[in-house]
Amino acid sequence: MNEQEIIEQLKSEGFNEVEVYEDKPNFEYAEHTHEKAGIHVILRGEMTLTEKSGSKTYKAGETINIPSGTAHSAKMGPDGCRYAVGEK
Repeated sequence: MNEQEIIEQLKSEGFNEVEVYEDKPNFEYAEHTHEKAGIHVILRGEMTLTEKSGSKTYKAGETINIPSGTAHSAKMGPDGCRYAVGEK
């Protein structure tokens, strides 16, 4: 699927708010939470997500489900990361 098809798929699954983000290589987000349940679809590059249970690296084509209120941090890969985020 291309980027637009992924966005349309997320919307059809009830993710009303869908945005595409692109972060620079090795960019990091400090630990935080989201008020709404979310999904991240990696479009290009990679992202390592760290939460209480551990860390996992996600690559292009993979999906990350993040329940509301889940504390997590993220670090982008050496080539950066482009990803779609849907919230509901």
